Amino acid sequence: MKKKLCAEDQRLEEARSRNRHWKRWGPYLSERQWGTVREDYSPFGTAWDYFPHDHARSRAYRWGEDGIGGISDRRQFICFALGFWNGNDPILKERLFGLVPSESNHGEDVKEYYYYLDSTPTHSYMQFLYKYPQRAFPYSKLIEESRRRTKFEPEYELIDTGVFAEDRYFDIFVEYAKTTPEDILIRISAFNHGPETAELHILPTVWFRNTWSWGRDPQRPVLRRASDIDAARVVQLEHDYYGQRWLSCEGSPELLFTENETNFERIFGLTNASPYVKDGFHNFVIKGISGAVNPALTGTKAAPHYRLEIQAGEIGAVRLRLSDRLPDADTFGRNFETSFMERIIDANAFYSHHLGKCKSADGNNVQRQAFAGLLWSKQFFHFDVRTWLNGDPQQPPPPPGRRNGRNHEWSHLYNADIFSMPDKWEYPWYAAWDLAFHSVALAIVDPDFAKEQLVLMVREWYMHPNGQLPAYEWAFGDVNPPVHAWAAWRVYKIEKRIRGVADRAFLERVFQKLMLNFTWWVNRKDAEGRNVFQGGFLGLDNIGIFDRSAPLPTGGHIEQSDGTGWMGMFCLNMLTIALELARENPTYQDLASKFFEHFVHIAHAMTDIGGLGFALWDDDDGFFYDALCMPDGNHRMLRARSAVGFIPLFGIESLEPDIVNRLPGFKRRMQWFIDNVAHVRGHIDMSQTSAAGTRRLLAMVNREQLVRALRYILDENEFLSPYGVRSLSKVHDKHPFKLHVDGREFKVDYAPGESTTYLFGGNSNWRGPIWFPLNYLLIESLQKFHHYYGSELKVECPTGSGHFMSLWDVAAEISRRLNRLFLRNPAGRRAVFGNVEKFQTDPNWREYIMFFEYFNGDNGQGLGASHQTGWTALVAKLLEQSGE
Repeated sequence: MKKKLCAEDQRLEEARSRNRHWKRWGPYLSERQWGTVREDYSPFGTAWDYFPHDHARSRAYRWGEDGIGGISDRRQFICFALGFWNGNDPILKERLFGLVPSESNHGEDVKEYYYYLDSTPTHSYMQFLYKYPQRAFPYSKLIEESRRRTKFEPEYELIDTGVFAEDRYFDIFVEYAKTTPEDILIRISAFNHGPETAELHILPTVWFRNTWSWGRDPQRPVLRRASDIDAARVVQLEHDYYGQRWLSCEGSPELLFTENETNFERIFGLTNASPYVKDGFHNFVIKGISGAVNPALTGTKAAPHYRLEIQAGEIGAVRLRLSDRLPDADTFGRNFETSFMERIIDANAFYSHHLGKCKSADGNNVQRQAFAGLLWSKQFFHFDVRTWLNGDPQQPPPPPGRRNGRNHEWSHLYNADIFSMPDKWEYPWYAAWDLAFHSVALAIVDPDFAKEQLVLMVREWYMHPNGQLPAYEWAFGDVNPPVHAWAAWRVYKIEKRIRGVADRAFLERVFQKLMLNFTWWVNRKDAEGRNVFQGGFLGLDNIGIFDRSAPLPTGGHIEQSDGTGWMGMFCLNMLTIALELARENPTYQDLASKFFEHFVHIAHAMTDIGGLGFALWDDDDGFFYDALCMPDGNHRMLRARSAVGFIPLFGIESLEPDIVNRLPGFKRRMQWFIDNVAHVRGHIDMSQTSAAGTRRLLAMVNREQLVRALRYILDENEFLSPYGVRSLSKVHDKHPFKLHVDGREFKVDYAPGESTTYLFGGNSNWRGPIWFPLNYLLIESLQKFHHYYGSELKVECPTGSGHFMSLWDVAAEISRRLNRLFLRNPAGRRAVFGNVEKFQTDPNWREYIMFFEYFNGDNGQGLGASHQTGWTALVAKLLEQSGE
């Protein structure tokens, strides 16, 4: 009997078949549109300076919109978000504040506390929490103190300013519940934690993205006041694409209207065409300028103005409804609260089915918020590079230098889609390799969206005509690790497990495009045609002794162990997919043979570059390193022990005889290659058999190299932290790696926390911290090695402990250490919170999790982008399979 779907799974099926558009509305607003490349029309590409936070309230955006706890339709024509004022702030709080790189000692950083508490995949229910101080927000204090601090001091955070002293703040919970795809209930609950009554202004704001002032959309939408209903004000929306909508606002709030147009007078000293501009509500509420809002009660931006006096320990509530239904007397009737209860029950039922083996309340809380952050971090990303390069029709022409400036080689790129973002404030743009990891976690709850994300990146209006995938907005032509094929295979397998049906069409579609990408790598990133790759920085920012994406100060180039390791992994991922596709189409056997042979050449090159006897494997140390190839052709080994040296372990797959025997063409060509190419057997282990015949292990490392490398990886004085595997060995704390060239010294030392260098802006650090994506791939690789070698292969874990484990158990141990970042320890503390006592012990803070970009290699404290739930959401996958 077919298992009955829960309500949310049924919505996903309806969305999948396009019978009902449950995903049309979602949390698709950015949290920072200002300071982005696509809003930058400056002569020299100084995005942070051209469009700073101070301009954001007054200046209409070109390509997207931002807001607090908001939603939009998937084309972002209609937007809704929250505005607040506590009676003390100098500006209306309509968007999140953070520091730009020139203001901070560790790069850009949001300085707010907000949490994604819940979301279903269709966004039928969502919950968001914003912690809003009752004192004046300390904008200047944050900037001044952060500028004063050095790279060797921690970031100055909002909690450090004292603004939350005496618990003088509001917990503002924002909830959404859909009764239909177009009928959205909104509930705002503000809890006063302070010791006395406090004032709070709430402005739930609806507006249209400005598509009319750029000369491309002649239709100007309109908002106007409609007739009241019982105990509610109503705003009517009219848009050419969606027709009519209504925002019903419970109670008798004053309705404010203005235009989503730039305040040219404030920003540029020019005369405004209309007195009603984007910052009209700010000027009306805070400055008391009555003429800042339109008395005709019409415009393109509107908000009910709720003025609440909330007693200590009490809650102030606001209810709204955004709908395609004409409001009536039942708009806020009994069914309003009933619908919220039903959607919450639906969400609980959905996650009880999808959270896997994890049964502890604390583990479930971490998982639920990890998925919530992943789902809330969807964003409408719009960027037409050709238009951006040419300039907008009704705007001044861009400077001539733009023609040869940032991203000019990517003029084909046209983006207008919903993307999973690494972080909607610090990284409000997709990154190719981040997205691969997001998709693996997303596949647990929404395989369709996960597949859509992977397919988008290989579409012809994303992928470069030469086969390169776009890296990220600041430099589409930069290079991220080639993990797309790995993600496609993992999503394919996860969906098959969840739904019982494999989407072969998806797999084939991605594979065909990744053939182009693989060819790009081979043609562009193998400088000397020796199967050793120079991928550049590969997303690892400052891990190397030099900026690996720039010309080297020494001349020459770097032969990269990680770049070559990634390509070995890419080969095997493509081989695995080709073998799967060959089950139904024998043509793919030829492609499987191609990737089998290419893998062997890459693996061999790691130990004998170009047949010259030089290797990236150091047999004395028992580890992989990068090598500096000097202009005179000589090589110098860069013996900094880092993740660069264990990434080659990711290149591993086993060929099971039952698969090979079904593909005679592939089997025949493989055997010929084994018999006739001298170095092949050194990279294929055939020591294991099954009832069906010989098993074959393809791996970048042989058994001896694996065991020797793991001695470092599992050594707590080197890579193994109580909270996962570090990105740089701790041995470099007392023994930095130094390179002397032409009288100059270059150095890499261990930094377990924030970056102490200025490479890549200094906002990310790969010289000691723990990063989830590499840990996750290491865990998976160890599981694959165990699948081949079984329990006969045991290694000491931790190194020097005298305790030997199978590789499966080692993988589980690393997994448990990663989970410890978020789970409460026996003392009730979470490593991710560091030594911030309020986060650790206050009942109104300690259950709310932020997932961060990376983690301190010694104590596990969360660092970097505080809301980078994207790849850190992999903790939900680890908890799903570990059962903690």
